[in-house]
Amino acid sequence: MATRWTISSGSKFETLAGYSRAVVDGEFIFVSGTVGYDFKTGAIPDGAEAQTRQALANIAEALDQAGATLKDVVRVRVYLTRREDIVPVSRILGETFSDPRPTNTTVIVTLAEEEMRVELEVTALKR
Repeated sequence: MATRWTISSGSKFETLAGYSRAVVDGEFIFVSGTVGYDFKTGAIPDGAEAQTRQALANIAEALDQAGATLKDVVRVRVYLTRREDIVPVSRILGETFSDPRPTNTTVIVTLAEEEMRVELEVTALKR
């Protein structure tokens, strides 16, 4: 029988919306949509590239707490507020994920706060 437990980053959004940063269910890890906030300082950097790097750091922290790494990611969903950010963000993802690469879906959306330019959501499978 699989065990299920959660991980929190302390983000104000987790409390507000009643969700967890990540849910570990057996060998799977589901990481909620993660923006580029530095949860320690509460600041968000300018620009999609810096926000992508911070979001990946936030995701890596959650995965580490679950006993996994970015190498265990099997699916990525990318939410961008601007089409012009597709290539710069994609380059960072291409540098981050190696073979076997995860699946990826990228969509253009409006995010919760004006300064947010990118949100990443991942699923990982512990190996």
